[in-house]
Amino acid sequence: MAVKLGHGDDEVGEIADINVTPFIDVALVLLIIFMVAAPLSTVDVPVDLPTSNAKVQPRPDKPVFLTVKRDLSLSLGEEGVPRDGLRGRLDAETGGDRDRRVFLRADAGLPYGDLMDVMNALRSAGYLKVALVGLEDTGQGAAPGSAP
Repeated sequence: MAVKLGHGDDEVGEIADINVTPFIDVALVLLIIFMVAAPLSTVDVPVDLPTSNAKVQPRPDKPVFLTVKRDLSLSLGEEGVPRDGLRGRLDAETGGDRDRRVFLRADAGLPYGDLMDVMNALRSAGYLKVALVGLEDTGQGAAPGSAP
């Protein structure tokens, strides 16, 4: 024995609800893309940066990073650059805009005189806006100069 509980018409009426399943799918895909792409957008030249307790400054959209490694080799972004070709590579990277800030990353074990040589090379190339990059001092780490 079968029972029919309808009013006689078999048509399904229009549903006025919004289907959010495709929206959630797209949001999750974008989240995964950003989670994968975010670590790739940072500079990946290994260098032991010193800590700093200065206030963190906002970073521009496309910063220019110059890295001085412990062996005194230079890297502009992630590519190595010879000292005599520094001016040309910086001009190519900044489009000739000498007022653009150059973020200088230097190894913590680098002698002060060697760091000044690189800063003098930047000055002679016409780049006077130099920002020194360091690790943020949270007050929980080891004292500066101590081994980890």
